[in-house]
Amino acid sequence: MSNYVLPFEKPILELEKKMSELRSFSEDQNIDMKSEVERIEQKILETKQKIYSGMSPWQKVQMARHPMRPYTRDYINLITTDFQELHGDRLYRDDRAIIGGVARFNGRAVMVIGTQKGRDTKSNLECNFGCPYPEGYRKALRLMKMADKFGMPIISFIDTPGAYPGLESEERHVAEAIAVNLREAFLFKVPFISIVIGEGGSGGALGIGVSNRILVLEHSYYSVISPEGCAAILWKDRAYADKAAENLKLTATDLIDLKIADDVVPEPLGGAHQNPEATAKSIATLVAKHLAELDAMTIEERIQDRYDKFRAIGVYDEAVNS
Repeated sequence: MSNYVLPFEKPILELEKKMSELRSFSEDQNIDMKSEVERIEQKILETKQKIYSGMSPWQKVQMARHPMRPYTRDYINLITTDFQELHGDRLYRDDRAIIGGVARFNGRAVMVIGTQKGRDTKSNLECNFGCPYPEGYRKALRLMKMADKFGMPIISFIDTPGAYPGLESEERHVAEAIAVNLREAFLFKVPFISIVIGEGGSGGALGIGVSNRILVLEHSYYSVISPEGCAAILWKDRAYADKAAENLKLTATDLIDLKIADDVVPEPLGGAHQNPEATAKSIATLVAKHLAELDAMTIEERIQDRYDKFRAIGVYDEAVNS
């Protein structure tokens, strides 16, 4: 998995393979080929810049799903200290697709919550591939209410294709669990910041994302539905996922233009997995910036700010027939 390559990254892989062969040949034959190696290195850099700066919406979706991309627990470990995980919804069970607990961010007590994916088959099954059950949302609500009670800012990490739509999830009322989270989140008195670190799919993402500020990583996406789901509905064929991704306006740039996201977190060349520490540092910088802005507001202003933000989403123009 460490050598996982996305389809559009193959030209880079071919150049890197060529450079590796050239270096081996140089060492075996004791021939100085430094200039040729440097030329290929420059070519690799130029190819990377061209590919990663010109990614299509569908390619960004693929990058958001990269199996080596840092997940919620990785970022919690990188930007907070003294993390104490809290478990269970006090009603049914502990859903491992959502993790959360108390931690310190820049020395300040905060509540961190996020959707969690796995790295292998065992861990993916444990956390249901990042698709929460209703008890996951009820756990998140319990923790958010705790944060509100004790005056701790809430920081949520979003990385899910959506809530789990299976029979047992419906039996335990997943739609109701998400709806309650949406309603209650509008009333929290504390600052609330969300970061989309990978996939942000449908109500599954919104269940922990009704916040004052929404930050989106450069190669993440945030959408009302996955491209495959959209393609299956509109074109009756998931093969049109690339076309759906383009029309859904789900990239970080689109989200800023539509005034859904408030800031874009830059990623290292090649994606967050190339340098998780640098990505985490960028996240921490922006979280600190927006947290300071929210701290300067009164409780009433923070509640109104959150309400106004979501009420403004979905603006459209109507044509008037003459």
